[in-house]
Amino acid sequence: MKRIARSVLQSVKHGRAAWLRNSSAYSGKQRFRRLVLGIETSCDDTGAAVVDEAGCVLGEALHCQKEVHLQTGGIIPVVAQQLHRENIDQVVQEALRASGVSVAELAAVATTVKPGLALSLGVGLQYSLSLVSRHQKPFIPIHHMEAHALTIRLTHHLEFPFLVLLISGGHCLLAVAQGVSDFLLLGQSIDIAPGDMLDKVARRLSLRKHPECHSMAGGKAIEHLAQTGNQELLTFPLPMQQYRNCNFSFSGLQNLVNNAIAQKEKEEGIQEGEILSCVNDVAAAVQHAVTVHIIQKTYRAMLFCIKNSILPSKNATLVVSGGVASNQYIRKGLQNLAEANDFALLCPPPRLCTDNGVMIAWNGIERLRAGLGVLHNAAGIRYEPRAPLGIDISKRVEEESIKVPKLKKIRWLAS
Repeated sequence: MKRIARSVLQSVKHGRAAWLRNSSAYSGKQRFRRLVLGIETSCDDTGAAVVDEAGCVLGEALHCQKEVHLQTGGIIPVVAQQLHRENIDQVVQEALRASGVSVAELAAVATTVKPGLALSLGVGLQYSLSLVSRHQKPFIPIHHMEAHALTIRLTHHLEFPFLVLLISGGHCLLAVAQGVSDFLLLGQSIDIAPGDMLDKVARRLSLRKHPECHSMAGGKAIEHLAQTGNQELLTFPLPMQQYRNCNFSFSGLQNLVNNAIAQKEKEEGIQEGEILSCVNDVAAAVQHAVTVHIIQKTYRAMLFCIKNSILPSKNATLVVSGGVASNQYIRKGLQNLAEANDFALLCPPPRLCTDNGVMIAWNGIERLRAGLGVLHNAAGIRYEPRAPLGIDISKRVEEESIKVPKLKKIRWLAS
């Protein structure tokens, strides 16, 4: 593994990975008094941003490792760690330059410390602790999923409470946001996340060899091919039908998909690694199955929250965020679900659905304003690769055994 990591790192040339810059520093306009620098290194993207109390993004920078990890078919933690180390200072300095402010002008530094890849989290935390120590600034440790959940309050005027569905390559959960640091966890994936499953299916289909998909991440490739596929070619049984809860499971579905792919390869007389003639149809069927599973669990969460007056019976809001939230087919299915249940559906713009420094800085602003978790002495702070979000009431959800409409209606919502 170490040899592979060294080989990959040696092949990465400076400046090869993508950079995102967005300078909105004020010129001649009064700045709001408090500014927060956000730093994100929980997985494979190095992000930083400066945000003020009004929610204005003064400057941001993002170093994306996607091209590197596409070469290896997945994220190698030691490679991600080394790339964070090589780029974090440049990313932070770029965000500060774009914002037109110095570290001395910051009210605090906010950094993701949980959950995520241990080696990646460690880089961001070590850098941040050094920065706040040198400049004597308060430190705000950030929960990655809380930041995703609250990003919508940066882009929309939204009051608590609201239902949150976070779907990404590393996470899948349903929660009620009752306050800045006040969440009720309704359910989560008991194994892998939907983005992880879609990436693995894309690798099994060898989509890197497909002429239309060679530069796409796995989930994006599945979505692209599914647009011209027939989802009815294959039908997969939905996971966890016997459990009336809001938990998700994608590993069993992935195994069913892998078996179906192997059968199709046998029928077409090709070897693993070759492209199936029906690859578009397989992609469509897989995407549809994932969507239906997500819709069914989200439906139950809506019914539970309304029944127990956790959310208002009218004009409630469903917020969907995370990298998989940018999948337009899944988003359309959730939009149909929301409309059918008198919910508003809100999603951050696609660039804020994936990991970035803006959401961390904004979470820092929210915590700074609420006076929650602002540390003037960061000694003893540690990163946490695994960390639950809020209070887990998933057992209570299951105990209520709430029925959702028949699968035929659920599948219609997703189509």
